[in-house]
Amino acid sequence: MDAEDKMRFLFALRQRGVMDTRVLEAMEKIDRGAFVTGVFSERAYEDMPLPISCGQTISQPSVVGIMTQALEVETRHKVLEIGTGSGYQAAVLSLLARRVYTVDRHKRLVAQAQKVFDELSLTNITALAADGTRGFPEQAPFDRILITAAAEDPPGPLLEELKVGGIMVVPVGQSDTVQVLIKVTRTESGFDYDELRQVRFVPLVEGMAPE
Repeated sequence: MDAEDKMRFLFALRQRGVMDTRVLEAMEKIDRGAFVTGVFSERAYEDMPLPISCGQTISQPSVVGIMTQALEVETRHKVLEIGTGSGYQAAVLSLLARRVYTVDRHKRLVAQAQKVFDELSLTNITALAADGTRGFPEQAPFDRILITAAAEDPPGPLLEELKVGGIMVVPVGQSDTVQVLIKVTRTESGFDYDELRQVRFVPLVEGMAPE
């Protein structure tokens, strides 16, 4: 990303409400171009979702920024991401958190993302091919959980893996209709829900993808 691309990229993020300095710095450091290949690589710095393997997409940068900002990640946090996709979101989180666990039902996507993590020397990410609807119980509880696929409701097993005081950010709604980005905070007595904005994500699907 050259200086002009970088300026435009950061300007677009700020224009769309990404104001957190740490998030902007992380997104400046992680080159989205490393996660976009083939015919779409020249559009890597535009604020738009792009197709990747396995019929999935890499989210538009401003949505990545807004979700990351809402998560309020701190340097000692352990973060779980459901839906590795290209790996771009996990890479951004890795600069903000102590440890990132990312899960995807597509083995091919996990392998491709791991290759980029290795190339970028991002050593605090654990990428796993697994059914994301079950979370990652072996490493629970988590300080923060980010779900990058739309569920009809915040998934119960994942809510259970969230620490008290922890935050989950998840798109909620039927697939192919308007979804709402929800911020869930776990309290001593239950969960608080805040609606952030409308979004569109692929649906959260149970089970492993067929090879």
